[in-house]
Amino acid sequence: MTSVFSKKALTASMLAASALALTACASLSPYGPQTAARGQGYAEQQIESNRFRVTYNGVGSAGPVFDRALYRAAQLTSERGYDWFEVTQRWIDGRPDSAGGVRPNVSIGAGGGRYGGWSASGVGVGVGLNFSGPSPTSTTLEIVMGRGPKPDHPEAYSARGVMEAIGHRL
Repeated sequence: MTSVFSKKALTASMLAASALALTACASLSPYGPQTAARGQGYAEQQIESNRFRVTYNGVGSAGPVFDRALYRAAQLTSERGYDWFEVTQRWIDGRPDSAGGVRPNVSIGAGGGRYGGWSASGVGVGVGLNFSGPSPTSTTLEIVMGRGPKPDHPEAYSARGVMEAIGHRL
């Protein structure tokens, strides 16, 4: 029994090491403009004089990619001479107001059987593992820029405040 357990433990360790190696292959690139059609980075599209759509394409979890889109919105607002911006719409991985990203997958099963004078039962738990590494993800923010005091809305941001709060993490 000990040797079977040791082989299983070794196999599990090898799978975990393989998953870590694959994860290291694809990571979020340094903050900057998108240079290729499907590459990482930011892009923006002007809709009106003070309204833009800002997109950041990256890999991995949606949080850091969202932060980079928010930072670019703040930069763009400041570059255009505005003080604040309000997010009027957001899309994560092409879905409006979604949490984006991959959610964990857990399954549970049970079974039993009887053969002659013997009976058996079992319970199993499965956990989904992503061996392909980080997935591409994107965040798009539609923003309206303004001057003067920032409105008291939950989706209104000070351009300077966002750059100070997020800039050191990029």
